[in-house]
Amino acid sequence: MNHSLKGAFLSGAVFPGLGQVVLKHYARGIALMLAVSAGLFVIVRTALKQAFAILEKVQWEGGTIDMATISKAAARASTSSNRLTFKFFSFLIVFCWLIGILDAYRMGKKKDLEERSTKQPETKEGRPPFPVRDDR
Repeated sequence: MNHSLKGAFLSGAVFPGLGQVVLKHYARGIALMLAVSAGLFVIVRTALKQAFAILEKVQWEGGTIDMATISKAAARASTSSNRLTFKFFSFLIVFCWLIGILDAYRMGKKKDLEERSTKQPETKEGRPPFPVRDDR
């Protein structure tokens, strides 16, 4: 598998930044990994905070915990700041993911071209590896 496809696959299918790390561009890869990890952390933390608040509210009101009660409580508890936070960090994750794929593909393509240009056929006498016919 050539470097461009391997880098793009790892950054796209596994985790953003992994393709850069495999292609030995560690700073870029780690920066992408940290950005996506921070975004995921904020989203999960916000969702858990809201879920626990909803469960506490349902228990405080003395209601039974079923889907209808949770849905009503979630609709009331959802604030615009939570939605804005979720949208912003979701956008950040998608943006980093796309940048990771495109950047890994570009760096891999560059590495593929460098390898092709350095691979020159070599022989003992400096002749080309294929016979040259002179039919003059």
